[in-house]
Amino acid sequence: MDRVFLDANVLYAAAYREGSPLRRLWQLPGMELWTSGYAAAEALGNLSEDHPERAEELRRLVSLLRMTTGEEGEAALPEGVSIADKDRPILAAAIRAQARYLLTGDKAHFGPYFGQVVGGVCILTPAQFLAAKR
Repeated sequence: MDRVFLDANVLYAAAYREGSPLRRLWQLPGMELWTSGYAAAEALGNLSEDHPERAEELRRLVSLLRMTTGEEGEAALPEGVSIADKDRPILAAAIRAQARYLLTGDKAHFGPYFGQVVGGVCILTPAQFLAAKR
């Protein structure tokens, strides 16, 4: 079973548009989808501001995920990993969840790590992941 951690921007994009290809993540067999309270709150805050009519759909999608435990402030990362402070809790939570994959659309901050394994977690865009699952 693949344990997959979803970043806030993936949650946002999946809830924003009814026909989003990201909805496929919730339907793939052999998947265990995870996120954190930090990521869910960020996605909900942004979506509620931009498209409040879609907030309930985001809540529904998040309710189908497993949530990491532990303090969001615990952002210890492997040595040599340099990432923006706002994204440290995302990567740390994916590692803490023992996810096999972290899916994010954040090319600005995670881009240098796309396709790499950091702390046991392979960082991919959702498109890269879904293409591999076809």
